[in-house]
Amino acid sequence: MAHRVIDRPPTAATLRRLERASGAIATRAVARMDEDLPWFRTMPADQRSWVMLVAQAGIASLVEWCRSPDRPPRLTGEVFGAAPRDLVRAVPLKQTVDLVELTVQVMDDHVESVAEPGDADALRLAVLLFSREVAFATAHVYASFAENRGAWDARLEALVVDALVRGERSEELPGRASALGWDGTGPVAVLVGVAPADGDTHADVRRAARSHRCEVLVGVHAEHLVVVLGGAEDLRSAAERVTEEFGPGPVVLGPVVDRLSAAGGSAAAALAGLRAARAWPGAPRPVPADALLPERALDGDPLARAALTERVVLPLRTAGGDLLETVRAVLAGGGNLEATARALFVHPNTVRYRLKRAAEVTGQVATDPRGAWTLQVALALADLGGERSLWH
Repeated sequence: MAHRVIDRPPTAATLRRLERASGAIATRAVARMDEDLPWFRTMPADQRSWVMLVAQAGIASLVEWCRSPDRPPRLTGEVFGAAPRDLVRAVPLKQTVDLVELTVQVMDDHVESVAEPGDADALRLAVLLFSREVAFATAHVYASFAENRGAWDARLEALVVDALVRGERSEELPGRASALGWDGTGPVAVLVGVAPADGDTHADVRRAARSHRCEVLVGVHAEHLVVVLGGAEDLRSAAERVTEEFGPGPVVLGPVVDRLSAAGGSAAAALAGLRAARAWPGAPRPVPADALLPERALDGDPLARAALTERVVLPLRTAGGDLLETVRAVLAGGGNLEATARALFVHPNTVRYRLKRAAEVTGQVATDPRGAWTLQVALALADLGGERSLWH
């Protein structure tokens, strides 16, 4: 941006007087801020001292500019470099504009008392032009901060999501996520699928999640889009909306966990489900990872095999009442209850009662296609694998 050159800069004598008065002017400016800006009075003492340093640096920069009017003012370094970068984080842009405006007003009020006779108009014009340069520099500082913060946030978010994908259970994860605005309370679940080929994926996913008042972290690993959802009571509904932003193919929702530091388990289950989902072409979208336990177990997922043992095999074995024998007979008979009753020499209502009890203890209905498939795989793996001892 081209800067405005002062046609007639203030005299050297005026500039010397301005230098001597700079401390008093800065002090008066801060006092005006304290009088006129209620939020300024609540600032910590260290931040208020930073504002004083910036005001003094601004007056010093004005003097140097007036002495060399052909030189563009280096306001970003000379003025804003007087305070730590944390000041930009602590004071919003609108409040900084108010601070600059008050400082310029105070400088303008002191023009008559500082300027040599006949030099007031030149000094007032210099203050006006300089204030315009400060306004542009302020916008540049905050734009640079926002750009750097955005890049830093993106890197930090990628690290958090990558740690979850790798199964890291570090207690540092919530702290890192909180730096990204994650509240840290409520249930969490991980959603995975194919990343879309085009579009602003991160922004689209965030809009979709926040439409359900859901906290969200987004990462792309190879061709996979990984979305961490949290904070909402109904994560399933949020996942259904976010699924619309994924690319073609299956989308798998990991089990809900109670905190972010445990979300690695949800991510592991979701990724295992995504690998096995092609074995269930008619799966809903999204499909819960637990609904893919049979396919995951056949794909070699030890967690899925353990879950089938715990949720299906052991409950049937310990329930008694011939439940296991009845479930095997129903599966062998293709779900025909009358044929099962004849094979077991019992009444069909007895078969129905036993199947109801089996559904209560396992969560699987033997006459439902998916339930029958899950029961068949669980029992077959128990017969073939290390769970054989369960039957003895």
